[in-house]
Amino acid sequence: MSWTRGSLAALAVCVLLLAGPAGCGAGDAHEQRTSASPSPVGKLLDRTDEAGRRYRQVDGAHAPTVRVEVKPADGGAWDVTLTVHRFRFSPPGTKPEAAEGRGTALLFVDDMPVAELRTPVHRLTADHLPQGTHEVTARLYADDGTVWAVHGDPVESTAAITASGTESTAALSSRVAAARTQDRGSPVPGGEAS
Repeated sequence: MSWTRGSLAALAVCVLLLAGPAGCGAGDAHEQRTSASPSPVGKLLDRTDEAGRRYRQVDGAHAPTVRVEVKPADGGAWDVTLTVHRFRFSPPGTKPEAAEGRGTALLFVDDMPVAELRTPVHRLTADHLPQGTHEVTARLYADDGTVWAVHGDPVESTAAITASGTESTAALSSRVAAARTQDRGSPVPGGEAS
């Protein structure tokens, strides 16, 4: 008898486990997931970047910041390093929705996009920077493709560099370039936040 009771009890538990989620109904489960999603971050503006991606206005006190530094590397390449505050890079496969202080950086050379960054370091090859003076800009984007913005300006930083053949030198440090461009979109002059 005890074997039959134990088997019946185990069978009843299995039936309850299998029937439990089905008893909730698919609509209830969907509504629970929807209500758990994060609320929208910032305010979408009508303003867009060059590619038509809308700006996402956030409060300057809580906004992400970025500073770009570009240094010469071997073989005419350039090492780009981003310093970010109140921002974390999203790994590949991240859900395409805006979350506070998260996303990617788009790297531009002379206003032309050259790379989407999911880490704070990148190497630009010599073919991206032919001989002459160039501006390298890093701009922060949310995972939904919107541009992080403060006071209607994108959160970005620009460094001016001069490439001269195989021997390349930085004409201006990113700190000097940042002072010149005022790190557009940074909540505090110079892009630094305490």
